[in-house]
Amino acid sequence: MPHTITPPADVEFEDEFIAGVKSIFEEMIVFNRMLGLKITSVAPTRVRARIDMRNELVGHFAYNRIHGGVISASLDAMGGLAVMAAIGARHMNETPQQRLQRFAKLGTIDLRIDYLRPGIGEWFELRAEVMRLGSRVASTRMEFLGADGKLLSTGSAAYIVS
Repeated sequence: MPHTITPPADVEFEDEFIAGVKSIFEEMIVFNRMLGLKITSVAPTRVRARIDMRNELVGHFAYNRIHGGVISASLDAMGGLAVMAAIGARHMNETPQQRLQRFAKLGTIDLRIDYLRPGIGEWFELRAEVMRLGSRVASTRMEFLGADGKLLSTGSAAYIVS
């Protein structure tokens, strides 16, 4: 069984790496751009983002509730982002561009979302962390919160990393 390498929490990412991650996740992944996903924090062990509520994201018109698919897709993206941050921290001996190219190998292999409360609000915060980063598979945990800080949905996922 391959051993787990946990990324050091004290790693400081270069501005070039953070800009590259934001470009990939906010612009190059066009679906994330359509969702309005905006990364607010990238650290080796935890990432955060925000989605502002828009009419295009409504899933229940009578309550102006965000669509469950938006929650699921955005939490999946956040899990992938957390894995990219952990991989980036694991390979600090490489250039930022070399680490960003590792994103091409990343793919979701399992995703579970639990909807706890209706997603109603002006904006939402998303958080994700890597629970285990193995040589082939990474496991993550994600949260979708309302502007008031209430937990609306949770997720867990596994990603192929090699």
